[in-house]
Amino acid sequence: MTSSRALRFGLGGVLALALLFFFFRGVQWSNLGAALRTADPAYLAGSVFATLLTYAFRSWRWGYLLAPLARVPFDRLFRVTVIGFMSGLLVPRAGEVLRPYLVARRHGIRTSGAFASIILERLVDLIAVLVLFGFYLYVLRLPEAQTRGPLLGFLKAGGAGAGALAFVILAVLVVFHLHAERALTAAGRLFGWLPDRLARPLGQALRSFGEGLSVLKAGGGHLAAILAQSFLVWLAIALSIDWTNRAFALDLPFHSAFLIIAFLTVGVAVPTPGAVGGFHGMYLLALTKAYGVDKDTAAAAGITAHALMNLPILVLGLVFLRSEGLTLGKVAEMTEKKEEK
Repeated sequence: MTSSRALRFGLGGVLALALLFFFFRGVQWSNLGAALRTADPAYLAGSVFATLLTYAFRSWRWGYLLAPLARVPFDRLFRVTVIGFMSGLLVPRAGEVLRPYLVARRHGIRTSGAFASIILERLVDLIAVLVLFGFYLYVLRLPEAQTRGPLLGFLKAGGAGAGALAFVILAVLVVFHLHAERALTAAGRLFGWLPDRLARPLGQALRSFGEGLSVLKAGGGHLAAILAQSFLVWLAIALSIDWTNRAFALDLPFHSAFLIIAFLTVGVAVPTPGAVGGFHGMYLLALTKAYGVDKDTAAAAGITAHALMNLPILVLGLVFLRSEGLTLGKVAEMTEKKEEK
């Protein structure tokens, strides 16, 4: 690990500790322990199942995103998806490097083309999250426990702004792909100012990235399937959250998870290892500020949700990583080299 990566990792660790300090501040440890001990194991087991179901849906959808480039078997997609998300928990940004590499090396896909599918995956994820959030705010009946006031107004404004941004990004990608030759010609002129040793690989990478967006020209049925799969991914995540909340006897309807997901989307964007701190803080904030749950129970639910959403993938991913002949050290090295390019 180079000094720059070590510094970023160290800063991320310090940030995680700071966030955990605020997360636990004011928590009564005896009440927290009692809540954890009395959690319903049946609901906790269901949450683990929902987590595994989430990654099955992610893998299925990724196959559709890659379909214009190559047909990749589901079992291979599942293994690579789990490895990618596991590595991202331990090595920041490793998943977006490792997943394209692992799927490209066996299926004749250029890595940059596979990387484009990851960009699209994240975009349709964001669209699905925002649609569910919009349904929560504007279509479905708000839960009885939902607090009204400034927070609700802020959520509505923030959701509308984020939704507009997501659709603008999608439109830019569609235009880029539909007019790829013009975009590549313009980029070629720009790269012409660079040395050939830089211009050539950049041009090739951009062309491969454009090829990776070819799914945007697929038939309506194919694109509808990808969108439907995206909703299945996030409904499975919502199910995991709902069952975790029910394990702690929280009387919240299923669609309350849509609001919690919106909070968590912000929390996991905080650059800490394994989303530690950011996830916990936003889960706590959603339950206490939006639904009036007491802090001790909310903290117990947040700790448990983070564990059940990540530990199964961490264990399974480490097993799969070994079968690929890779180590976490090698993954960190690959990620570092990618960032230096």
